[in-house]
Amino acid sequence: MIPTVTMTVNASGAAAAAKNGQVVVIVDIIDMSTTCESAIDAGVLAVYGSAPDNANCPVKTNPKQIGLIAGKRAVEERTDLVLVSEPRVGSDAERMQNITKLLDGIKESGAKVGAVLPNLGAETSKLADLKGRVLVAATGTGGVAYDAAVAAGAPAVLTATVARTLHKKGPDPAAAGAERAISLAKSLDCGIAVVAASANSLEDILAAEYLTRIIVSKF
Repeated sequence: MIPTVTMTVNASGAAAAAKNGQVVVIVDIIDMSTTCESAIDAGVLAVYGSAPDNANCPVKTNPKQIGLIAGKRAVEERTDLVLVSEPRVGSDAERMQNITKLLDGIKESGAKVGAVLPNLGAETSKLADLKGRVLVAATGTGGVAYDAAVAAGAPAVLTATVARTLHKKGPDPAAAGAERAISLAKSLDCGIAVVAASANSLEDILAAEYLTRIIVSKF
């Protein structure tokens, strides 16, 4: 079977692509996937996405599972976790109030939370030293779509953006995301699904279409 490249929307699209055996690429420009790309620029070991407790989603999510996965990675790497949560303006306590399921998984893994940051895109990576740490973005759109893809059994879930990041601008952020997806899909011998995290966000849809065109041209 020839690996396919498709584009879809929402957490439901992410779950369907996961069940189809595709690498899922989450595109949430404002701000989850831009936050994650900037964290990659800053040297994080890995990025994950999680649904908050109050996620209203027609498909299954499992934040505790994400907490376990990310927490185990942090323990293996002998580092801590950085959480990105909402609201953008508020206290750490407010940001942690709605991610209790994720925190339960982290606690079970034995990992430690070293920082809780707002979801601000490129600016988030300037708020703490992220090098060598593991990041989890628990957000209401991109985080939910990521979580849904993991819960549905995706072979891998990544993030990508077209927005300016900590160290990249112009076409470079999109190119980096596309190259990661292509490399992983080839190693897994499977297709790729680019997911606009929200069908109601034109910026996500346009960015997902752009990324899909890049991937198709290079895959």
